[in-house]
Amino acid sequence: MSATQARARSRPPIELIDTAEIPNGGQLRLLRCGPDFSIQFGEDELMGSQAFESEQALAELAIGRMSGSPSHVLIGGLGMGFTLGAALAALPPSATVVVAELVPKILTWANGPLAHLFGDALADPRTSVEIRDVHDVIESARDAFDAILLDVDNGPDGFIQLANERLYCDWGLRTAYRALRPGGVLAIWSAYEDAAFGDRLEKAGFAVDEVKIDDSQGRERAPYTIWLASRPMS
Repeated sequence: MSATQARARSRPPIELIDTAEIPNGGQLRLLRCGPDFSIQFGEDELMGSQAFESEQALAELAIGRMSGSPSHVLIGGLGMGFTLGAALAALPPSATVVVAELVPKILTWANGPLAHLFGDALADPRTSVEIRDVHDVIESARDAFDAILLDVDNGPDGFIQLANERLYCDWGLRTAYRALRPGGVLAIWSAYEDAAFGDRLEKAGFAVDEVKIDDSQGRERAPYTIWLASRPMS
């Protein structure tokens, strides 16, 4: 038996823990392999518990760019709680964090098989979770948030559902601009580069920085991209 075969035989089996229906079609799967968990859409992994530095960086970089003391943050997508946890660690006790999650089962997983990853984040008095499309939360807000953190797709396109395209199109970005307070930051996580998206952010009025995060964990993959789009103070 070769060393590769021996490693394959010693690897824990992949177990399907649960599935979640996505509003308007599609399905997510929660998988476990030994101590590691994965949320997948089709054959694509949306998030894994073994590599999460880029999800934490989404919150840390955005909050670090804000002017003054941030008080109100919106997170699009609950995921495995890494962005939420990083936001709470970086925010003052007086701040509030609203998480908009489209798929109800994700919250069930957060309080069940993934509870050890969330720790006390959901019980933190600063946290509230709304089972709601993050686009609708953004559209209903005006000068409301110090930061909007989006990790609802694999990048700035409607990967999970076509309706998410409205988050990343020209008028969707202008809507996010209006939902932010002056000096606020729109931060978007992506698994890939997209030069045209940076141009759209600038067209919407943002000052844009593009940050690369190497979260490969020894795997052969390109760095993740985080766009930090700041609404000017005036």
